[in-house]
Amino acid sequence: METPDLIERLLDIIENSIAPVTADGVARGNKLFGAAILRKSDLSVVVAETNNEIENPLWHGEMHAIKRFFELPAADRPDVKDCLFLATHEPCSLCLSGITWSGFDNFYYLFSHADSRDSFAIPYDIQILKAVYAVPEPETGLVSANRDLYNRQNQFWTSHSLQQMIAGLDRAHKELLLARVDDLTALYRDLSATYQKSKGGKGIPLA
Repeated sequence: METPDLIERLLDIIENSIAPVTADGVARGNKLFGAAILRKSDLSVVVAETNNEIENPLWHGEMHAIKRFFELPAADRPDVKDCLFLATHEPCSLCLSGITWSGFDNFYYLFSHADSRDSFAIPYDIQILKAVYAVPEPETGLVSANRDLYNRQNQFWTSHSLQQMIAGLDRAHKELLLARVDDLTALYRDLSATYQKSKGGKGIPLA
């Protein structure tokens, strides 16, 4: 599949499969993060899930999708190496680990860690990656301000930013897909506004 078609399909899945269940989750008091697991062969959806931290603080969108995936009967569940992992937001340290331990060799995401912090008022992804994992340089005792928060390509998986992929396309495809991203950004900002109104009242430790 050509890159523009792949991106368009992934944006379709965010809009039509992930966002509706996320809207229900946000209405119950959960954060707005969601994920889907797809078959690489035809990009059909195996599981589409959303954050469920009001049940368990570990059920981030990606972790909840992984949980639901492995609850499927083995006969109905494709091998993880035959799957594409899609997250609405760049995975946090917990979800990066979950994706790794589950055996997925890829993930794609729409909104970055900086977007989560700046556009959706959820700063913990960057805070935790810096506070827990960023070991200071022994020579200076400091962590470089420009240091990447994780290895985006490694022996376990390769990560893909949809917005960076779009930036590399020709003008016609770029304009079309950026318009889709703008629409999804508006949708998720509305979900964020709903979450922000009630956060802190559902027992989520890092609301």
